[in-house]
Amino acid sequence: MSKTMTKYQLDHFKEKVRRNFEPLIREQELLVKQYKTEATNKIVGKLSKKMGADKILEQLKKAEAHLRKAQDSAKTFFKKKATKEKKDLNSYKFTSQSYDDGRLSVEDCEEQLRDWAQELVEREIRKRPEGEKLKQLEQLQQHSIDTVMEAGTPDELIRKLDTSTKKIGIAWVVDTSKVKQIAS
Repeated sequence: MSKTMTKYQLDHFKEKVRRNFEPLIREQELLVKQYKTEATNKIVGKLSKKMGADKILEQLKKAEAHLRKAQDSAKTFFKKKATKEKKDLNSYKFTSQSYDDGRLSVEDCEEQLRDWAQELVEREIRKRPEGEKLKQLEQLQQHSIDTVMEAGTPDELIRKLDTSTKKIGIAWVVDTSKVKQIAS
């Protein structure tokens, strides 16, 4: 006679799989993120030069610096005039630090280059050992969840999960016989 599992038991096993895998996956994701950030930072400059965007960005930076200087002069001029003439400044642009008027900025261009570089890095990072390990952990986690959903009995499930998780150093069945009893 085979004993079937309840939904509660299945949910418990799925949660236990997640509990065991999530710290390992988060740790591996941090390693991958570190390499991704370094690679993206290196590629942005190279990509900019390769595309010819570096010259345009330099021109745009100079133009924006000139624009900011002119905006600051205008802001100072109008504030002084408003104070001298005892008039209110109706435009928020004179009172806020934002000059956002919908124009393309150097930051916009650099952000786009960064997005493109990150796409390239995403593809390449999976080829590194850290990315490969992350992929394997995610696959093993999914396999373990599939095992939970496909198992027939709790004993069978525990045995299968113990076998598959030992590969990455997770003991599904913890031996508590050597734990000292706490005296009250």
